Amino acid sequence: MQKTERKASKTSSKPKVPPRTASHAAPDSPDVPLVRAMLPSKSPDAPDNGYAIGDGTEFVRNMMRVGVQSQRLLSEFAKRQLENGNAPLDPLNLTDTFLALARGMAAHPAAMIEAQFQLWRDTMGLWEAAAHRMLGGAPQPVAAPKPGDKRFRDKDWQENQIFDFIKQSYLLTANWMQSTVASVEGLDPAMRRRADFYTKQFVDAIAPTNFVLTNPEVLRTTMQTNGENLVRGLDNLLADLERGHGQLAIRQSADAFVVGENIALTPGKVVFRGELFELLQYTPTTAEVHERPLLIFPPWINKFYILDLRPENSFIRWLVGQGYTVFVVSWVNPDRKLARKTFEDYMHEGIFTALDAVEKATGVRDPNVVGYCIGGTLLGAALAYMAKTGDDRIHSATFWAAQVDFSDAGDLKIFVDDAQLAALKEQMEADGGLLEGRKMAATFNMLRANDLIWSFVVSNYLLGKTPAPFDLLYWNSDTTRMPERMHLFYLRECYRDNALALGKMTFGDVMLDLGKVKIPVYLQSAKDDHIAPFRSVYKATKLFKGPIRFILAGSGHIAGVINPPAGGKYQHWTNDKLPGTVEEWQAGAEEHPGSWWPDWDKWLAKLSGKKIPARQPGDGRLKALGDAPGTYVRVKTR
Repeated sequence: MQKTERKASKTSSKPKVPPRTASHAAPDSPDVPLVRAMLPSKSPDAPDNGYAIGDGTEFVRNMMRVGVQSQRLLSEFAKRQLENGNAPLDPLNLTDTFLALARGMAAHPAAMIEAQFQLWRDTMGLWEAAAHRMLGGAPQPVAAPKPGDKRFRDKDWQENQIFDFIKQSYLLTANWMQSTVASVEGLDPAMRRRADFYTKQFVDAIAPTNFVLTNPEVLRTTMQTNGENLVRGLDNLLADLERGHGQLAIRQSADAFVVGENIALTPGKVVFRGELFELLQYTPTTAEVHERPLLIFPPWINKFYILDLRPENSFIRWLVGQGYTVFVVSWVNPDRKLARKTFEDYMHEGIFTALDAVEKATGVRDPNVVGYCIGGTLLGAALAYMAKTGDDRIHSATFWAAQVDFSDAGDLKIFVDDAQLAALKEQMEADGGLLEGRKMAATFNMLRANDLIWSFVVSNYLLGKTPAPFDLLYWNSDTTRMPERMHLFYLRECYRDNALALGKMTFGDVMLDLGKVKIPVYLQSAKDDHIAPFRSVYKATKLFKGPIRFILAGSGHIAGVINPPAGGKYQHWTNDKLPGTVEEWQAGAEEHPGSWWPDWDKWLAKLSGKKIPARQPGDGRLKALGDAPGTYVRVKTR
């Protein structure tokens, strides 16, 4: 799931030179004066454009330190790769993808010649526009960044002719490369999608913003700080490699958060602890509550406290304030003892055990239930199982950014061909039957590489900045492990085979049929969700057979869900009708400003019974075992 929308950093872009310390000093060398004499220096009469070197001796010393750190970096990387020598050589199955692409290109040489000619014509047009500008003419852009592309915000990408030419040359070539790959004939749809995806990964990686000499902000900072930014950046890079045990674990937020101290603060108690989860019951803030409680199953790909980051954006705190008795499952971060747990185990020992616990705590046997992301997929499967076996312990179901039909599941389907699943199985077995959380996080980060990878490469490693504290990105990096059998079942049965939607998934000898589910269902989706695309979520409206409400929220997989009304952000769309396609639904939908939470509250309140005196955690047959957020959420993955 992982994994998040990133807010703009509030850190200043003005370069700061830290005080010199012994660790940053390079020893005097006979080479320093010689190299200093070769460096360009600023003329007293020249205008300051930010690209002149100040103290050349200091610059040379820092560059020497960069050289030493680079050697150490390469040595450490090589050492770690030798230690990880059992990893599959091609875990993403790139070989098959680009062999198929090469065969498609070779089979249509005329199309490739035409593409080359088009690139030549576009390049000549760019040179003509550049020459026109150099002779005093007005800028005539040949290629421009797409709306929302944050990479080229620095003023010199527009005002400096050299950097403007570099930018347009890159964009022109990147667009040509992607359109050429997309037009290659003879690829099946799955292979074409993978070729398109990895081509985009390549063009994002080679962007001029990712290199010192072709990024004006980085180049200016390097000159103005005498290279201190690169020294600090290499220190950051080495620290991230060490933290990732040889794999690059890019830090996205300062380590300024502690669960239970400045995040996950809503008062409550742990009222049940089992092998797979702790159950949290939250302390009421209203004199009366709805009789029917609310039970939430978050994803186990990340930790539950995305629902309880800070008081001002806590979904849990808001729900308690609306008069609900709120229970939340805090999934365990599994170790090797749990490596054999299955998807079905998560239903029996997770959903069903939690339902039993809620009944003991409240006396109510049929709560309203929420499933978020993969927690919603499991909930859908459990509802089908319960409908088939006559189990009516769930009164209504809400799905936040959750899929049960994976036929249109977005770019994550790229990672589930047989070769990649075999490589993943090999990796998990080598790690003791578990998928390490950082590997899952890397996959989610690739879906938004410019925001979640390359922006931090530039900021942390080239500009030498320390990430700002950001609760959402801190949570995003607080990863969990996946048991092998459970995770492979999910990838094969859902993403690869779409077995749940097709009625081909089984738990034991029970064939799961979503058409048997007739309880009220609320489906929340988000317009920019890249993990559970709204088109995919909408397909559930044709599978469940009870009363259904579908809404579309603004933003993406996280901010589309975590959007408190007091913030006044984004918008949402509603339509009481459920036509055949989501496009038809959108055409008839009404837009509303702000959060979708009040719409759900109105729907949920009608299904939650009369008001009764508020329940306190531990008052029922389940006694309090400790304070929320509990102990399972504090277990860290390496």
